[in-house]
Amino acid sequence: MKALFQNRKLVYGVGAALIAAGVVLALSLSGGEQRDAAEDQEREILYWVAPMDPGYRRDGPGKSPMGMDLVPVYADEVEAPGVVRVSPEVRARMGVRTAEVERGDLAREISAFGQVEVDEARRSHVHLRTSGWIEHLHVRTTGEYVEPGQALFEFYSPELVNAQEEFLQTVRGGDASRIASARERLLALGVPAEQIDTLQRSREVRQTVTIRAHHGGGIVEELNAADGMRITPQDMPLVLADLDEVWIIADVFESQAGWVAAGQPAEITLPFRPGESLQGEIDYVYPQLDQRTRAARVRLRVANEHDLQPGMYASVRIQAPAVEAALSIPREALIRTGRQERVVTVMDDGRFRVQPVRSGMESGERVEILEGLEAGQTVVVSGLFLIDSESSVTAESMRLDGEGEIVHDRHEHEQTPDEARGEGHINRIDADKRVINLDHEPIPELDWPAMTMDFQIAGDVDLSGLEAGNQVRFSLRQDEDDGWIITMIEPEPPTDDEHDHGVPPADESADEHDHDAGHNHHHHDH
Repeated sequence: MKALFQNRKLVYGVGAALIAAGVVLALSLSGGEQRDAAEDQEREILYWVAPMDPGYRRDGPGKSPMGMDLVPVYADEVEAPGVVRVSPEVRARMGVRTAEVERGDLAREISAFGQVEVDEARRSHVHLRTSGWIEHLHVRTTGEYVEPGQALFEFYSPELVNAQEEFLQTVRGGDASRIASARERLLALGVPAEQIDTLQRSREVRQTVTIRAHHGGGIVEELNAADGMRITPQDMPLVLADLDEVWIIADVFESQAGWVAAGQPAEITLPFRPGESLQGEIDYVYPQLDQRTRAARVRLRVANEHDLQPGMYASVRIQAPAVEAALSIPREALIRTGRQERVVTVMDDGRFRVQPVRSGMESGERVEILEGLEAGQTVVVSGLFLIDSESSVTAESMRLDGEGEIVHDRHEHEQTPDEARGEGHINRIDADKRVINLDHEPIPELDWPAMTMDFQIAGDVDLSGLEAGNQVRFSLRQDEDDGWIITMIEPEPPTDDEHDHGVPPADESADEHDHDAGHNHHHHDH
């Protein structure tokens, strides 16, 4: 009996100890929850968002379009506008490369596209000063090379024949003044002086006069003559072009027009001689832009020692004076959207800031920065796809998930489908209010995971035959308030496996399903 009493004392003692411990633990947990609640109350709440859609924001607590409780977003959880955070693991995976903002001389090298053209001062037009006929044409095709002084064609003109006869008559008369006048008339009609001297010595009138290339040789650029053709002073039978020296006319971007000036050196490369280059300099800058291409035109004069032909293409690199003490970054670090220019700067603790800038000239692989950066800052060169072109400007529609990756506001940057389909399990249904609570499977079309939630049912949907415990398939449509309403719902037919294993139909196990549904919903709410 004494032993039994001692055992009871031991049991009572242990029980008392356990009860005391439970009280202490309960008080401890209660105190911890109170401290956490107090700390949460002290934190500043900026706004409330839907758990599945952070783009859905409200100023206070409430329900999301999906029927879920809104969650608070605290001030200490939000980065400053334009700042995002990326973990080192994600940075390594994304291949983020950076570069330093540098200050130094920035060379202004202009790359332009040009074309070989004839030097206009070396182009000669062959005209006649009297009417007549071409007796014999010595030049047959365009592009044919003509030596200086080479005969072009034989020309017969009655006026020239009469002028020769008058000249010979004055020569026989011996009057020096009349001889000089007759000689001037022949010169005015285009008869060369050496032919007049020959006429004076031979005293024989020639029926034709030889027209020669007196202004230098070159190629026949235009040929508008043929044997027997009648020619008047208004006609132009030939055009000759001297190619010993040519022009290269290059087009410079309008933004670079102020960089070029006469005398600047240039390097010229041509496709027909790969690996070789010519050295030249700007001879003239045209005062007007090309109205068709909106480009500034510059002219380079080049000695033709490489068989350059008019019409050939050329690449021209012009060295303009460098910009001193310019602030610059790699060109690939600059983001241009049409509305704004910006860069992504690197901060501490894996943070990045979207920084608006104003760019200047480009030089090779670098671009000048006029405003927005300072020397020594670090900018992102690669991995800029982490920041959307629009969200990086506003910094309002960007957030990071648990792994540090950037996620965008679906309302602004993704196109949500108008309809979606899903499958699930009915927990309860209110036919009067047309509200149904479902445990649904993941819905990939909406990026929804499996969860329990209330849905409104469209007025034209037949609810007969539906009850708690049914496995159903359904269709959703987004309403005007950005919520989702069920537009079709029907029981899912049992599978062959269920029939084979004797699974009872839905109506025979409603109580069991009601019990499970209630348990699941209670667990979710908790």
